[in-house]
Amino acid sequence: MAVLVGFSGSLRKGSFNASLLRAAVAAMPGGSRLQVMSIAAFPLYNGDDEAAHGIPAEVTALKEAIAAADGLLIATPEYNNSIPGVTKNALDWLTRPPADIPRVFAGKPVALIGASPGGFGTILSQNAWLPVLRTLGAELWTGGRLMVSHAGSVFDADGAIADARTGDQLSKFVEGFVAFAHGGSTGKA
Repeated sequence: MAVLVGFSGSLRKGSFNASLLRAAVAAMPGGSRLQVMSIAAFPLYNGDDEAAHGIPAEVTALKEAIAAADGLLIATPEYNNSIPGVTKNALDWLTRPPADIPRVFAGKPVALIGASPGGFGTILSQNAWLPVLRTLGAELWTGGRLMVSHAGSVFDADGAIADARTGDQLSKFVEGFVAFAHGGSTGKA
């Protein structure tokens, strides 16, 4: 069974990215599962706080889940044409201490998805993640891209995908990523 861990890079209650991640849970192919975790309790990274108090329990829990999983799925919003600060902050915490980076990220299959109310989806945010993930030694899945634009018309009031085309794209995306993360082919989506 392929086990993926995912988190949304948005803390907003009605987040399109959190909705997209919940939809990915439902779209997972048989014999696989996606465990959604939260970064909401992560404090702002501060080296002095780390030295005084260590790594927060919430950070350790997500870091250990990623290390044990077959792959990581990040639902990234796009703020000001780049990575949201809260999402980058999460990665900064997840790479502490630096000695843990190889155990958690080296060779780890990672995929990016994102939803935005704008017309370009999250293309600039997803592109901005490339050097970060490369630095961590993660294995970015490039067999497909999922960038949901005009998200306000894609999700209903309850956060469910109301657009059949997007739902189908998501199903193909997670199927391809699961195959890749589980050691299969690149699973072009």
